[in-house]
Amino acid sequence: MLEKVRYEGAYATRHQAEVVVRRVLEALGRQLTGDERVELAARLPREAAAHLASQIPATSPLTGWGFVKDLTERTGGTPATTRWDTGAVLGAIASIAGDDLITRIIRQLPDGYALLFGRAQLARAA
Repeated sequence: MLEKVRYEGAYATRHQAEVVVRRVLEALGRQLTGDERVELAARLPREAAAHLASQIPATSPLTGWGFVKDLTERTGGTPATTRWDTGAVLGAIASIAGDDLITRIIRQLPDGYALLFGRAQLARAA
């Protein structure tokens, strides 16, 4: 997973990729709850799963843009680089987790996460 993130994100070093993976997984851990959280952790490599599970889920989940904005504020980056980092990590997670689980995760979260996972954002039925 780490090498996929390093390649997709074009990070110069393994350490840079590790930092990005940790930050994005911890941020995702603050958003995911329930069976999807448990199932995703079970599919991730052990260290990645630990980062995801180390966070207490927020009582009010963020939209996809709110997720990027919050992560930007926490890391001191820019919205553009944070969006890039998020896409690199969540794209790798989507490959590992599989279509069914990612679909369920996107349905659980507020609008805006499909694009972060590398999918088209479809309008939800009213």
